[in-house]
Amino acid sequence: MEQVSEQLLKQKTRVSNSLEALEKQPVMSKLALKQLRNTLKSLAKQLHEIEAELLGVLAQRYTHEMTLLCSIPGIGRKTAGQLLLVAGGFARLDNYRQLIALAGLSPREHSSGSSIRGKVRLTKMGGALIRGKLFRCSFAAKKKNAACQALYNRLVAKGKNGKVALIAVCNKLLKQAFAIVKSGVPYQADFAKNPAWIS
Repeated sequence: MEQVSEQLLKQKTRVSNSLEALEKQPVMSKLALKQLRNTLKSLAKQLHEIEAELLGVLAQRYTHEMTLLCSIPGIGRKTAGQLLLVAGGFARLDNYRQLIALAGLSPREHSSGSSIRGKVRLTKMGGALIRGKLFRCSFAAKKKNAACQALYNRLVAKGKNGKVALIAVCNKLLKQAFAIVKSGVPYQADFAKNPAWIS
């Protein structure tokens, strides 16, 4: 079902791009415009229905884990469900780096011998759905999640652009998610002072 969601998302993006390009044309077909808008609505509806069904199944299977993940400021039920799906309930993961890699948020650099070509970029090997959800969550997390807010402010103060800082917040959310699910302890703003978090 996750693959179906990914395919629908890709189709929706393609149709949305086509619609945007068509709307910029000086001369356009009203029929084509109408058909693209209808297709976009249909894909959005299908995606919503599949995500809702999937969320229901995940909420039943991973009730405790869902509660733990939703305790993190910035993470809602949809993102919690998507994380559980991507991570297979977190049972197969040994460390948070594996979760970051599954989400496609690991940094990657192009290198040849001793030279490094270009900027360090994200691998984007994971699902686009989880990356998109996490990125949207990062906006709330930088305001409501103490650790994420501190990280964001620190990076921006160092001159990093907003998008880079938000990606760092996404990674921080994934680290918190891994620690919380593995420890079984809900989010606590002062977790660093709590011995239950030391592993």
